[in-house]
Amino acid sequence: MNKDEKYKLTFKKAWGHFKVVNKHRWMVFCLCCRVGIPLQGLLHDLSKYSPTEFIETARFFDKGDFSPIRKCKEVQGYSLAWIHHKNRNKHHYEYWYDYNAEIPSPVIPFRYFLEMVCDSFAAGMTYQGKKWTQSYQLEYWLKIKDKTRIHPKMRMLLEKVYTDVSKEGIKKVLTRNNLKRMYIEYTKE
Repeated sequence: MNKDEKYKLTFKKAWGHFKVVNKHRWMVFCLCCRVGIPLQGLLHDLSKYSPTEFIETARFFDKGDFSPIRKCKEVQGYSLAWIHHKNRNKHHYEYWYDYNAEIPSPVIPFRYFLEMVCDSFAAGMTYQGKKWTQSYQLEYWLKIKDKTRIHPKMRMLLEKVYTDVSKEGIKKVLTRNNLKRMYIEYTKE
């Protein structure tokens, strides 16, 4: 099978991708409710249904155990869906990055930090399924953190959240009050 055939958009791939997107959004919504931002959870990732994002990611959808954007970048070298997505969703640290700014990566506002955390855990749970463990996000973060262009305070804060969840679990760590306390502690001047 050649590359064009393998990454052709089919109804089966589109339907599978649609189900994974909905599952992810539902998990984000549930976690956002836990941390006190239900409306953000409800509106989370609506851009994934736009033609720019949905068509490309459905073409590269496989079994739903990893992001199709990753496969798209491997095959094409870039992803228009990712460029579109990160530039429209403030819960991605890449949204805030400005190469020409004096401080290229600012501290992300609290409400988007909350959504970022919920998104991260929901993505891990969605793609890992029954294999997901409470230490998964920390293990994944330790592999990628040095490649991120996130503000150093935000990097340390995320690592603290992932570490705490790996030890104490989501129910104890992912509360609005706990995350607010950590956010203030790690982002203060």
